[in-house]
Amino acid sequence: MSATPATDELLFTTDEAGIARIVLNRPQARNALTFAMYQGLIGCCEAVADNPAVKALIITGAGEKAFAAGTDIAQFRAFKTAEDALGYERFMDRVLGSLERLRVPTIAAIAGACTGGGAAIAAACDLRIATRDARFGFPIARTLGNCLSQGNLKRLSGLIGPARVKDIIFTARLVGAEEALAIGLVGEVVEDCAALTARVDALAQLLAGHAPLTMQATKEGLRRLAEEEATAEGESHPGDDLILMCYMSQDFREGMEAFLGKRTPDWTGR
Repeated sequence: MSATPATDELLFTTDEAGIARIVLNRPQARNALTFAMYQGLIGCCEAVADNPAVKALIITGAGEKAFAAGTDIAQFRAFKTAEDALGYERFMDRVLGSLERLRVPTIAAIAGACTGGGAAIAAACDLRIATRDARFGFPIARTLGNCLSQGNLKRLSGLIGPARVKDIIFTARLVGAEEALAIGLVGEVVEDCAALTARVDALAQLLAGHAPLTMQATKEGLRRLAEEEATAEGESHPGDDLILMCYMSQDFREGMEAFLGKRTPDWTGR
């Protein structure tokens, strides 16, 4: 097995069979993602794109407690301006877009918590397999008071429909593995982490033996269909006003400080 230099918090390897693996490696923080880890994901995707020997990509989290519990919230304390908010969402669109544009099939192997940015990464993958104890959600209405970008909303509604997106975000609840399977958020549920590793490895091997151009054309064709819908709306960055309404609000600062201070936020709607 050969390794591509990454960081201690983002591991990247490829093996002789052409299977690449990314491990989100902050188990002490439930694999919450730093901005550097997000940037590293882009680099890993570029490494996959540049290596014709890679035939499939697996993304997972270290340990058994979480795939990834969102973005490390402490980093939002530096947000002061509209450019900070819009820049973050543009950056996230680049991260998720780098996954969606990969020519090879991508598999999210999900155990434990898969929330916020972690759930967005999983949703951007082609296939999702989860353990029975997996939990999915975007509890931002209860925690930070921010919002999802138009791209993330489109991606999620494409998977589970707009009504379920509203339900999950409005209630801030976490969806269990069996419900996630029933609504199409994941394609398969396995018993535990050992079963997850075995199943994902077998699936990656299966995909590695299939016609790569068929899978690439299917991925790219579906991506273009979604992009054409967005272009038809006539805005280069639809939803910017909504991003600024949330990220520039008093409520966002209150939600962040309340979360970090382990208290209940006092929402005002301002």
